Amino acid sequence: MKGIIFTEFLGLVEQKWDEDMVDDIIEACDLPSGGAYTAVGTYDHREIVALVSELSERSGVAVPDLLQVYGKHLFGKLAASYPEFVNKASSLLTFLEGVESYIHVEVRKLYPDAELPSFETRRPDPGVLEMIYRSSRHLDDVCHGLIEGSIAHFKTEASIEREPLDDGTMFVIRCQ
Repeated sequence: MKGIIFTEFLGLVEQKWDEDMVDDIIEACDLPSGGAYTAVGTYDHREIVALVSELSERSGVAVPDLLQVYGKHLFGKLAASYPEFVNKASSLLTFLEGVESYIHVEVRKLYPDAELPSFETRRPDPGVLEMIYRSSRHLDDVCHGLIEGSIAHFKTEASIEREPLDDGTMFVIRCQ
């Protein structure tokens, strides 16, 4: 997993709690990396799982809730760092449709070794997007938060429904 996922997570922890919480969760997890991350490095995804679990235990916030908040936070950071990925889209649903065909293609150019989830989309009705998320890491809650972040970015009134599938999760985004 790319280091930017770790650096942004720890940045969120520092922002929402404090620097001491960052140090405490890193120390408690006994991580192979020692908790020293660079944005372009690659790390075992089990380290983020350990960090999130430890934060949940210390903060009393459920893991799914932490991951959704993190996903929303991450979208804001990625949109600010890579505006060309977001600004190319004319609307929320156009943006979400382009994640696999445009954004992930561009991410692979920057980070050829990145292990990205896959997305399959279809539009059953105007204003509705079905988005199937598949990943061996099963970070559905982060994906949910990223979608929430994109809704906020595009200033669109929308709802998100989740449906577990045998091989992933379907998100249904309905614009009002």
